[in-house]
Amino acid sequence: MSTTTIIGIDLGATNIRGALVTDELHSDIVSRRIKSDGTQEEVLEDVFWVVDQLIDSTVKAIGIGVPSVVDVAEGIVYDVQHIPSWKEVHLKSIMEARYKIPVYVNNDANCFALGEFYFGKGKGSESLTGLTLGTGLGAGIITNGKLYSGYNCGAGEIGCISYLDENLEFYCSGSFFQNVHQLDGLKVYEAAQKGEEQALKLYDELGKHIGEAIKITMYAYDPQVIIMGGSVSQAYGYFHEAMWAQLKTFAYQKSVERIRIEISELENSGVLGAAALFYDAGK
Repeated sequence: MSTTTIIGIDLGATNIRGALVTDELHSDIVSRRIKSDGTQEEVLEDVFWVVDQLIDSTVKAIGIGVPSVVDVAEGIVYDVQHIPSWKEVHLKSIMEARYKIPVYVNNDANCFALGEFYFGKGKGSESLTGLTLGTGLGAGIITNGKLYSGYNCGAGEIGCISYLDENLEFYCSGSFFQNVHQLDGLKVYEAAQKGEEQALKLYDELGKHIGEAIKITMYAYDPQVIIMGGSVSQAYGYFHEAMWAQLKTFAYQKSVERIRIEISELENSGVLGAAALFYDAGK
């Protein structure tokens, strides 16, 4: 990294957040609720508004994380989740034409992994997988110190892998309780906090499935460290024993002994990771 000032932008389903990032320091977060049901141009205006609050002559580039598939080379985003009008947006060229500085665009799960690699618990590692356990399941892959997005920005979409009668995301996300047991996930979490036996059993069940997702991650990428983020990761204390027990069935136990599994503690990882797209591009 360097002392170059970058704007990091995290575009979510309902809000867009941004900040100035310089090494490990960043400005206050600027945020705006987006018109997710608006036209392509209206949502772009929300993006412009956040950048306009931050940009000055010291800013050398802009990094943007989006919840969608991205043509990384061209900076084109496709079918952005929960923003119906963003079917195909040439975001890089639009932003570069407006701001006259380089713009880097990538998937939000990839930005999460980069944020952890440069600023969080992945610092000092050479290979890392960032698992986002929220409403869905996604992953970002760092190998040999560089983000691997895949040809279509699809590397790490482990949630789509067939598993049991559905896919991994069905069983390894915050939707698990509703999908499998028709229960509200927040209520299960609150019951687990009270020590209710049935809720704890449900988390054991979730932990077994997450253990399988980690095994698949290890077989596919063999990372040095796996970092979990997202709302489900905050319940790690309730499912970690079942998760680790499932790893005892992994074929290569020496790998299990060596793997480091961490829970993200990085604030604003999406913003920091988006800015880190600039650092990654320089490798």
